[in-house]
Amino acid sequence: MASSLTCVGVVWALLSFLCAAASCVGFFMPYWLLGSQMDKPVSFGTFRRCSYPVRDEERQATVMLEQCGRYASFQGIPSLEWRICTVVTGVGCGLLLLVALTALMGCCISDLISRTIGRVAGGIQFVGGLLIGSGCALYPLGWDSEEVRQTCSNGSDQFELGKAQSRTSDAPQTDTHIHRAPPPMVYYSTNMDTHSTVCGGTPASAHRTDLLPNVHKQNTQQIN
Repeated sequence: MASSLTCVGVVWALLSFLCAAASCVGFFMPYWLLGSQMDKPVSFGTFRRCSYPVRDEERQATVMLEQCGRYASFQGIPSLEWRICTVVTGVGCGLLLLVALTALMGCCISDLISRTIGRVAGGIQFVGGLLIGSGCALYPLGWDSEEVRQTCSNGSDQFELGKAQSRTSDAPQTDTHIHRAPPPMVYYSTNMDTHSTVCGGTPASAHRTDLLPNVHKQNTQQIN
């Protein structure tokens, strides 16, 4: 089968595909940030979250729904920085995937990739990598959002997750009680036993309960 790439070009095509695939999987998986809430592990991505509190009307109690789902709307993403990160990183992954697929086709089709097209593809890859790097740099700017503070014992801030901890925290558990009227759609917790894992930090004296109103609570998308 004819190819428009040299041996070096074939290696570049394979590496491009592996890098693009890894970037896309990492972008989609909601495990960028780990913490805990109500003694349950919680993880965040840029536009997805695993485990979140919901109101169980049958038991009249707040429970942690241990499944993963995306936010119901773009505006539901906790912070502006994470919204920008989602767009920038997503575009970067798309550019890398476009170049990788084109390069793979060049391994099978002659005269598809010329010297000029190869240079343009390399430039697109550079831009895509730059966008992904920018998205990763923006992500810590959203660590001061209320949702992240809840899972990090209210000790997080931009580029600061409090006292660093391993996956299993040795920090003491602390009961926190707040009394407020629930928001119209969602009521989360009036008694939250919270400790941190990766997030770490000193437990706060109170946690907000009006968070995550825009996460899908019915037919939440799950990771198969």
